[in-house]
Amino acid sequence: MENLTIKKIEGKIRLLTGLHIGGGTEALEIGGIDNPVIKDPKSGYPYIPGSSLKGKMRSLLEIAKGKVVAKGPCQCGKEECDVCKIFGNTNKDSKTGITRAVFRDSFLDPESIKMLNERNLTATEAKMENSIDRIKGAAISPRTTERVIAGLSFNFEIALRVLKEDGDGQKMVDFLKDGMLLLEKDALGGSGSRGYGKIKFENVTCDGEELQLHG
Repeated sequence: MENLTIKKIEGKIRLLTGLHIGGGTEALEIGGIDNPVIKDPKSGYPYIPGSSLKGKMRSLLEIAKGKVVAKGPCQCGKEECDVCKIFGNTNKDSKTGITRAVFRDSFLDPESIKMLNERNLTATEAKMENSIDRIKGAAISPRTTERVIAGLSFNFEIALRVLKEDGDGQKMVDFLKDGMLLLEKDALGGSGSRGYGKIKFENVTCDGEELQLHG
């Protein structure tokens, strides 16, 4: 175990606006929803896939750190590249070793489930959207998008693999903190430019110790 320790970063993701992470469109019924959200098949409640959280955080950090490439994520594999080290890469000549961060799926917090039951609410809402004909000023191409309602919270967890050459891993923890702060200022999921997906990270800890995000 001396060559590997695993830090656990966990907390809550609270939705400040509605969230849409698509779950695929099945056969559409008349009056049905065009764009459903992804749901846990066991509970029926929506969840946030680890891949969605990882992908958006990675893309924001790549932009912030000047690592944007023409196609897809950075795959430079350079030893000094924190993006490739923490999020992984497929470069056959990579010098970064194993992917450091493992993003778990984030499921609805029990307190949010309790609130829904007490208030007789559903976890999602159907939001009507239209495109606008610029000449006639009329709505065209109406569609119904499902989104998770604001106010709900999801429990998130990131397992951070710290190798011997990473020291105490604090630099990687700080890098992930930067990603969380960027994500709070941007948006998670689809339609962020239309107000969806504003979130806040709350009660964040690393191995049980408070991880200060907001000053």
